Amino acid sequence: MGTVMHCYAGSSYRPQLQLSLRFPSFGIICSSEVSVSRQQVLKQVDKELDKGDERAALSLVKDVQGKPGGLRCFGAARQLPQRLYSLDELKLNGIEASSLLSPVDTTLGSIERNLQLAAVLGGVSAWNVFGFSAQQIFYISLGLLFLWTLDAVSFNGGVSSLVIDTIGHTFSQKYHNRVIQHEAGHFLIAYLVGVLPKGYTLSSLEALKKEGSLNVQAGTAFVDFEFVEEVNAGKLSATTLNRFACVALAGVAAEYILYGYAEGGLADINQLDSLYRSLGFTQKKTDSQVRWSVLNTVLILRRHEVVRAKLAEAMSEGKSVGSCIDVIEDTIGNADI
Repeated sequence: MGTVMHCYAGSSYRPQLQLSLRFPSFGIICSSEVSVSRQQVLKQVDKELDKGDERAALSLVKDVQGKPGGLRCFGAARQLPQRLYSLDELKLNGIEASSLLSPVDTTLGSIERNLQLAAVLGGVSAWNVFGFSAQQIFYISLGLLFLWTLDAVSFNGGVSSLVIDTIGHTFSQKYHNRVIQHEAGHFLIAYLVGVLPKGYTLSSLEALKKEGSLNVQAGTAFVDFEFVEEVNAGKLSATTLNRFACVALAGVAAEYILYGYAEGGLADINQLDSLYRSLGFTQKKTDSQVRWSVLNTVLILRRHEVVRAKLAEAMSEGKSVGSCIDVIEDTIGNADI
């Protein structure tokens, strides 16, 4: 999920050290001239992304990166020095790695089991009410099995995932909110470490409408041609790898901060693990990289909790990428980056 920087939330959404940190209050930069200039750039960024011209969009962002009246926060996050961090150091910072890095989507799992039970009970009821013969029940069951197999083989379970995810968003407000917060985590961390988001979806149904994609509950996509070019050239820099790792883990980190554990994001973690294996990392080196990425990402999200909440609200309203970036820039004060 060459390697494409695309982070998902859900079932397929279905990715240590004691620090004394002070969390400053969040300020708003008030300048109508600055605001107009930034908003004009972001509107143009949206247009380029809509046209699919990712290079032009990124060029626009970099042209005003860190400039007065431009984009102060893009790639400007304060980050930890990279070194070997132990599990004890994570715990000292209130991070239980097992709860963050081993997501199990209990919500969708429960919905799937309930649907299976309802199907069985519905079949029994239909047998009694309509007087179906054993042969008719057999043919109906055979037809349902064929449809299930067709979905599994032809669509990789996408139709089933679409139904389950839609039910989850409709009847479980906690699941709905969790997906939004997960994707807001991806979006915010990406922008702050210097990776430009290019789009997002918050449900399987939305992904189907926008992209024609099945088997994806939610996802945030990024302008990642620089990453892909480095991977293809066999020259993946440490800076690029660190960015990718933080972005991949941002969704589960956001869930962990809010709920104390993560349910979605297993695909993100597996994607990151596959990248480390392809680079020939030893398990020790992988663990070291993941621990730094987890701690760095969690601390950034904690520092910008108000920003993440406002961003999640903007994303839930379907705001454009440019508008979401404007929320980030508007909310983070100069001293808070």
